[in-house]
Amino acid sequence: MNKYELALVVNAKIEDDARAEAVERVKALIERFGGVITNVDEWGKKRLAYEIQKMREGYYYFIQFDASSDCPAQLEQRVRIMEPVIRYLCVKQDA
Repeated sequence: MNKYELALVVNAKIEDDARAEAVERVKALIERFGGVITNVDEWGKKRLAYEIQKMREGYYYFIQFDASSDCPAQLEQRVRIMEPVIRYLCVKQDA
């Protein structure tokens, strides 16, 4: 099992319930592909470095999880098409 961190930027213009539901869907995807979530950091609403889809702000989440090496590819394939997700990045953490 490898350690990974998923950085997630969610649309700030949607309702709180929809934003929470999007994060829960991502967590469910991690668990569906055999990952074990170890920590979730919610940084809240932050200004983006540059405008994305005419938005200047987004909600930042950092999800740490343990999973096999094929999990990030499966996860990114599904997160890519999620409407409320503006940006994402999954990186392998050093041991």
